[in-house]
Amino acid sequence: MKMPSASGSNGSSDAENRLFVYEVAGLRQNEITDLMTQPIRRSGNTFIVVPYSRMNQEMRRITRMGGTIVSIKSVGSSVQLQEQSAAPATDQPTAKAPAKAHHKTDIPVNIYRPNNPYIGKCVSNEELVREGGVGKVRHLIFDISGGDLRYLEGQSIGIVPPGQDSKGKPNKLRLYSIASTRHGDYVDDKTVSLCVRQLEYKSPETGEMVYGVCSTHLCNLNVGDDVAITGPVGKEMLLPEDEEATVIMMATGTGIAPFRAFLWRMFKENNPGYKFRGLAWLFFGVPFTSNILYKEELEQLQREFPDNFRLTYAISREQQNSEGGKMYIQDRIKENADQLWDLVQKSNTHTYICGLKGMEGGIDEGMSSAAGKFGVNWHDYQKQLKKSEQWHVETY
Repeated sequence: MKMPSASGSNGSSDAENRLFVYEVAGLRQNEITDLMTQPIRRSGNTFIVVPYSRMNQEMRRITRMGGTIVSIKSVGSSVQLQEQSAAPATDQPTAKAPAKAHHKTDIPVNIYRPNNPYIGKCVSNEELVREGGVGKVRHLIFDISGGDLRYLEGQSIGIVPPGQDSKGKPNKLRLYSIASTRHGDYVDDKTVSLCVRQLEYKSPETGEMVYGVCSTHLCNLNVGDDVAITGPVGKEMLLPEDEEATVIMMATGTGIAPFRAFLWRMFKENNPGYKFRGLAWLFFGVPFTSNILYKEELEQLQREFPDNFRLTYAISREQQNSEGGKMYIQDRIKENADQLWDLVQKSNTHTYICGLKGMEGGIDEGMSSAAGKFGVNWHDYQKQLKKSEQWHVETY
């Protein structure tokens, strides 16, 4: 079908602002929800509002989903569309501008610094790895009620371990992603939580086991012990304020920490002024089922909110990918790349990656393959997403 001209008296800027309504026949109900904009159902057909810049792309997608475009009608500019009163507002949805996470001035940063840390108390220290899993991972809760430490979901705090390094200088702080919402695990604004894996490896020189200084300090804390806290820091991984956003999360291991905070805020807390109604999709990579951190919490959310939360595991030692190899998170991304590509094109979709740096290449490979089907260079498109603050990465 030939795309209608959108030129007007204002030239290209006028064209870019124009919207069109596609009348589509033949789409099944489960496929309608995958389209770029919220569709309208009338008499068995679907009506979809499309900006001029996405018309060709939307045509291809509708065809791929088995639909037939019956007609295309111009409805003027997005401003004109909002001013029309003949039809209900819900009949003519408009594309949203990208949702920024927070105003930069609203983000608390470095309330406490290494030279004057806040001294909190450990109130809970629980093992998260179940029998049959590998390694030690602890969920720690610290009391911060005696100070002014406040934070947002997606930020990190620093921990200053006691003692000195090999050069006789005080140990340097380590940063850890916060695993609780701004209100804390007890929803009383008095705690902050971390998800910490004890670092351990064999020394290449001696063959002896070496344990991380700070992670071991944290994993071995007893209830009532002091802990030196700095921060918070971080503006890259903040959760968008848009209650209807699509939030895609990709994590390995303790990279789940900020996403636990996201999900608690979205689904578990009763927050005045914030009620999540969008879609959250978590991809979580671990070696064994016993290593799925917060497994019960995650699966309970999936049961309670099946329309708003999707949970996809990649269990490398127990599952196989399509080629018979180990199932890593990048394999799950490749399996779902077409649907993810559809989602990341929405102006209110935010994608977050947290965990091992090695998974980034596989994620890019899967997304590149999906974008390439539509003649789009993923590397260039990803740059646009980063520029619009919709692609967030924190890997190590």
